[in-house]
Amino acid sequence: MVKQVSIFLENVAGRLYEITKLLGNNNINIRALSLADTSDFGILRLIVDQPDKTVELLKNENYTVSSTDVIAIEIDDKPGGLAKILELLYKNQINVEYMYAFLAKIPEKAILIFRFDDNKKVLNELKNYGVKFIEGEELYKM
Repeated sequence: MVKQVSIFLENVAGRLYEITKLLGNNNINIRALSLADTSDFGILRLIVDQPDKTVELLKNENYTVSSTDVIAIEIDDKPGGLAKILELLYKNQINVEYMYAFLAKIPEKAILIFRFDDNKKVLNELKNYGVKFIEGEELYKM
């Protein structure tokens, strides 16, 4: 499993900058991010190299922040790579709550971050298909 840090943000100019500057000043490296917003607020989801430190730091700065377990899956970075893993999920009746992707420092590979309603069930069901899961410590170093 991988720890994802989620931050509730007001949708105002400079808020994202403040967080990224705070993390940079504290030597926390962002590996991946996703930002979903409405007109009033947003949810910033981060994969960072030091998730526990990040949560503590942001809480100390009065941000509303939480940590969530997500799953990182390595796929081929080529046309159809995403469809292949989504087909496995569909065939196993696994619903995706949300996902985002980023390119890895692995030639011709991409990493997908998934949130499911039952992460352990997904890990158990997909391990028989040769799916390459990336553990947190490995992902944080990429």
